[in-house]
Amino acid sequence: MSIDVPAPLTVSEHAYRAIRSDIIFGRLKPDQKLGLERLKELYDVSVSTLREILSRLGSEGFVLAEGQRGFQVAPVSLGDLREIADLRLLLECRAVETSFAAGDLEWEGAVVAAHHKLALLEKQMLAGDKTQAALWKRYDLEFHRALISACGSRALLDIYGAIYDKYLRYLMVALVFRGEVAAKEHEQLLECALTRDAARAKEILARHINECVAFAGRTGHLDKK
Repeated sequence: MSIDVPAPLTVSEHAYRAIRSDIIFGRLKPDQKLGLERLKELYDVSVSTLREILSRLGSEGFVLAEGQRGFQVAPVSLGDLREIADLRLLLECRAVETSFAAGDLEWEGAVVAAHHKLALLEKQMLAGDKTQAALWKRYDLEFHRALISACGSRALLDIYGAIYDKYLRYLMVALVFRGEVAAKEHEQLLECALTRDAARAKEILARHINECVAFAGRTGHLDKK
């Protein structure tokens, strides 16, 4: 039996993923000018390739083109975060309904495993270790994505992933970690999944996401617009 092996990433795709990740995780700051010569050194690609990558990121909302003046990282604001959060909540609540109804034993196992990793890292952060924020958010995404993974719609999951990346960027910029409250909400979502209680899960999700937005607003890292 043959096994499909993913093709290696092209230089362009590798650079695209690196720049996108650096924007999401705040290594490239909001409003930062993206000088092509500097980026050429950092990501080891040609200027023409960089222009293509930045245009692609522009279409995703992570980069702004400034006409003849070049490119900059897209700004952030509390108003934009609210819009992104509302869209995430809409998609996730719809997917929870169908995923909880269709989920089988394999799905349950994936949800439990994803929560286990997330809970362990949250315990470390509650103990004062904030050095693995990027890994924490990766596990957060894996858990929420596991909850909706049985929804039966690849298109919904793809759109959700794109929205979550934008949402994640705000959490990293605003340094959002709500501590025990968020960890408890994750535990409650796990309980809802195992009992197939989609109605309660949607209530918890609304609180979980809306409180993240409120917390981000209180940090003072986002413009109030």
